[in-house]
Amino acid sequence: MKSPEEILEYTSDLSVAKVKKPLLSKLILAFIGGAMVSMGYMTYLRVAAAIPGGAGVLVGAALFPTGLVAIMLGGAELATSNMMVVGLGYLRKRVTLKDVLLNWLTVTSMNIVGAIFVAGVLGIGAQVLTGKPYLDFAINVAHHKIDVAFLTAFLSGIGCNWLVGMAAWVAYGAKDAAGKILAIWFIITIFVVLGFQHSIANSFVIPFAIFEGAATWGQFVGNFIPVFLGNVVGGVGLVSLLFSIAYKKH
Repeated sequence: MKSPEEILEYTSDLSVAKVKKPLLSKLILAFIGGAMVSMGYMTYLRVAAAIPGGAGVLVGAALFPTGLVAIMLGGAELATSNMMVVGLGYLRKRVTLKDVLLNWLTVTSMNIVGAIFVAGVLGIGAQVLTGKPYLDFAINVAHHKIDVAFLTAFLSGIGCNWLVGMAAWVAYGAKDAAGKILAIWFIITIFVVLGFQHSIANSFVIPFAIFEGAATWGQFVGNFIPVFLGNVVGGVGLVSLLFSIAYKKH
């Protein structure tokens, strides 16, 4: 296991590598990232709907992290983890603000495309979520996201990416695949059990509800903005900034 100081240096170096990737690579890897998160979420919805009560939520939440495991070990790009990584690079003066904003815009955009692709092609086209009890459960989850106030969604976004950022941080400290998987698995399970809002996961479940006529694109945008901003605060403010201050060389 790397020391926290070593994780800080590794993550700083990684921020530079992320912003220097060719545009086509970023687009492809971000599409995969959005799709993999959505695969994990789709699994959660299937399991939580099939098993009644809290047990279903717990089992589903324990399977959701497979998406982030695939992203982290497979080298895909995810906006929420990039908030922490590239944000750290900016705080340590390794990348510019322009680098940060372009990376977030590119990765977020293609994450959304990947998430909507899975919602339409697999969630509906392959009928993974269109039967009962999955359809009703998925729509109910979508409305739990969009039917909250702006501040509630924002604060939930902070909680989510505080945990996602920590999962990425600890995974970067692990020196083998097994360690990375364990680091990701338990921390991400917590965020799902707590019901925190993840902007890219929401880009799967809310469009799914839209395709089923149970939500609107206006509601999606109204949810995405506060959740995305909360994700930024959680990843940059509560992970990158705090660790940068705590382990700053004097």
